[in-house]
Amino acid sequence: MNFFRKLERKFGRFAIPNLMYYIIMMYAAGFVMSLFNPYFYVQYLALDAAAILRGQVWRIVTFLVCPPQSGVLFALLAMYLYYSIGSTLERVWGTFRFNMFFFMGVLGHIIAAFLVYGVTGFSVPMSPYYLNESLFLAFALLYPDFQVMLFFVLPVKMKWLAWLDVAFLVLEFLRSSWSGKLAILFAFANILLFFGKDFWQFIQNQIRRYQYRKKMK
Repeated sequence: MNFFRKLERKFGRFAIPNLMYYIIMMYAAGFVMSLFNPYFYVQYLALDAAAILRGQVWRIVTFLVCPPQSGVLFALLAMYLYYSIGSTLERVWGTFRFNMFFFMGVLGHIIAAFLVYGVTGFSVPMSPYYLNESLFLAFALLYPDFQVMLFFVLPVKMKWLAWLDVAFLVLEFLRSSWSGKLAILFAFANILLFFGKDFWQFIQNQIRRYQYRKKMK
């Protein structure tokens, strides 16, 4: 985190306060757009490396204009959820570090899109799906015991939802081609950079616990 402190001293003034408000506004615009033309996003706005190389550079930004859910009710709930998650992360980390986390995720998506295109020759349009997943996982890592009401009736802790989410992501990772695996890793670069040390310490602690239990038997 010393690295982030140094960056914050130099570039902190450029951070965008209340970033999730603007992101949610983009999601809302994308949702309204999808009501009139469901294919417009994929045709003109999604993160498509081949299209960007043909001059459609706006896609580097406009791929964010994609709501996390379809259907009015679920879209509104998802946007409220991600606004709450993003706002909480900004309060905990500060504006600059949250900006870093978010835009590292954006950069990871861009690298992933060009990586897949460069390796396979096929351009697969990408949405901010993994970016939203990284926000969810970051919140769950910071607040594992926070409860949400699943289907408005069932209280579930974030850590269990996160484990379920990770299980689906691992399954998707295993079923992907090797280029797809690299794309997923780059898309979650923000999680690895912000929580990689914590993951390593957790693994070390589990190894020590296992070795201790083995000695006690």
